[in-house]
Amino acid sequence: MTGLLTALRLAVCALAFLVLIGPHWLSLRFGRGRVAAHAPALFHRVALRMFGIRVTQSGTPPAAGEPALVLSNHISWLDIVALGSLRPLSFVAKSEIAGWPLIGTFARLQRTVFIDRARRAATASVNATVGTRLAAGDLIVLFAEGTTGDGNRILPFRSSLVGAARAAIQAEGARLDRIRLQPLAITYPRRNGLPLDRKERPEVAWYGDMDLAPHLARFVRRGPIDVHVVWGAPIAFEAGTDRKAATALAEAEVRAALRRAVTGRPEAAPPRGERAPSGSRAAAPPDFEAADLPAA
Repeated sequence: MTGLLTALRLAVCALAFLVLIGPHWLSLRFGRGRVAAHAPALFHRVALRMFGIRVTQSGTPPAAGEPALVLSNHISWLDIVALGSLRPLSFVAKSEIAGWPLIGTFARLQRTVFIDRARRAATASVNATVGTRLAAGDLIVLFAEGTTGDGNRILPFRSSLVGAARAAIQAEGARLDRIRLQPLAITYPRRNGLPLDRKERPEVAWYGDMDLAPHLARFVRRGPIDVHVVWGAPIAFEAGTDRKAATALAEAEVRAALRRAVTGRPEAAPPRGERAPSGSRAAAPPDFEAADLPAA
C-alpha cells in the first residue's frame, strides 16, 4: 500500500512538471523570464504537499525584487525543495550536479549557477556570473559550508564566493551601492509531529558518502517532516566591505539560529534591521542599526 501511494504521489509530481515545463521554457526562450521564475516554486510546493512536508519561516526575508546573496547552512537535498518553494530564487551548486539524471535537469531549470571546484579560476568566473545576476535583481542562495552537514552542527563558512556581492556592485551598468547579504538557517525540528533529538537529526540529513536512493526510501517510509527556515538579520555589503568579516558575521548568525533550534534555549535577540560596515555612508531606513564590520 505504501508503494502504491508513493507511486501516486510521484505521478502527481510528474504531471505538475509536465504542465509547467512548457510555459517555463517559453518564458525563458521568448519572454522576460517571469513565468520561468515562478514555475520552479510551484513545482516545489506540489512536491512538498504530496509528501506531507510543512515549511514554516521566521524573520524578515528580502523584499520582492530586492537582490540578495543568501548564505545558508546545508543539511539535505530537501533544503533545495524547501527553500525553492518559498519564492523565486536560484542556487550555486557544484558542477557535478549538472550531469546527474533528472536532478541536473531540475537544477538547470532553476537557473542554478554551477561551479567546478577542481578549477581555481572557476571562483572568479562564478563570482562574475552571480554578480551579474544579483545586479539584475536576482535572489541567489549559496550554501556557504560547501557541503552538507548532519543537522546538529555547522561547518565553517567559506568566503570565496561571497566576492560575488562586490562583483554585483562593480558590474557594468549596476546602480547599487550595496548588496544585502542574507544569513539563513534551515532546520528540521519535527517528524510526524514529534521533536527530533540529536540522534534522529542525522537520519533526516543527507551527508558524507550516503547513497541517495536508500535515503529517499527511508524518507518516504518514515513520514512527514517539518522544516523551519530562519531569516537572520541582514548584512549590508558595500564595495569596501571585508568579505571574510561579512562571512564570519553571517556564520555567527546562522550558528545562533541553529543552536536555538537544536537546544530549545532562547538567546538574546540580535539587533533588528540591516547591519552595515563601520563608517558606511550608505543611507539606511530609520529602523536599520549599524554593526561594526571592518573595511577591506
